[in-house]
Amino acid sequence: MLELIRKYRFYLLTGAALLAALAFYSLSLRDKENASGFEIMVLDVFSPVYNVGAGVGGFFSNVWNDYIDLVNVREENKQLRDAVKVLNSRLIENGEALHENQRLRQLLELKAIQRAPSVAATVIGEDSSPWFKTLVINRGAVDGLQEGMPVMAANGVVGQVVKVAAGSSRVLLLTDNASGIASVVQRSRARGVVKGKGGGLCSLEFSLREEDVKVGDVVVTSGIGGIFPKGLVIGEVTMVRKGEYGIFQTITIRPAVNMAKLEEVLVMLQKAP
Repeated sequence: MLELIRKYRFYLLTGAALLAALAFYSLSLRDKENASGFEIMVLDVFSPVYNVGAGVGGFFSNVWNDYIDLVNVREENKQLRDAVKVLNSRLIENGEALHENQRLRQLLELKAIQRAPSVAATVIGEDSSPWFKTLVINRGAVDGLQEGMPVMAANGVVGQVVKVAAGSSRVLLLTDNASGIASVVQRSRARGVVKGKGGGLCSLEFSLREEDVKVGDVVVTSGIGGIFPKGLVIGEVTMVRKGEYGIFQTITIRPAVNMAKLEEVLVMLQKAP
């Protein structure tokens, strides 16, 4: 025990002196009006400690306040992001409704100028296999549809109804190889048959070499055969090639209707006699 006291006597004496000083200082505080010399000395000695403590306390207080502010900012940012998502979805919905209204208005305008009765339909399926190019629409026998009826879009001819169920039908597109529509070049009145050739294109078959056909000519239905009324737009000539041999020329047509983007169509309620 004595050995420990001798070893740590400096620290013990220092601690005892500090305790005595603090005790004396606390007793001197009773005289609140006049500060003693000893009180002033103690304040001078411990003021750096007080400053350090106050600084540390202020530091942690600022850190805590910054953390609370950061949490609030993150929560506010999350709320703003959610609000932006809602606004974007509403903008997309409004834009989609606007485009749909424009398409339906064009169909109504087309329906108004057609003499035959017609019914609007929505595309609900498609078959783009290498052998067939067809669409499925949400109208069928209960709506008066029959096989052979022509199908239109606002820009022009789409194809022909080939299969009819009670509430749906299959439409053979004019770009299908099995499709054939009697047609005429609007400018020169050159005749032929528009057939599908794949790749979203068609060809004008059986047009004689001497017929006047140029790139940019518009091809319309001729009305021959009784399936399609006369004068419906089919497409535009994009290539004309006249070979050295044979009596026909090779003509490529780009359909007026983009079949890959069809959403609504108009079925004309007439059938070939």
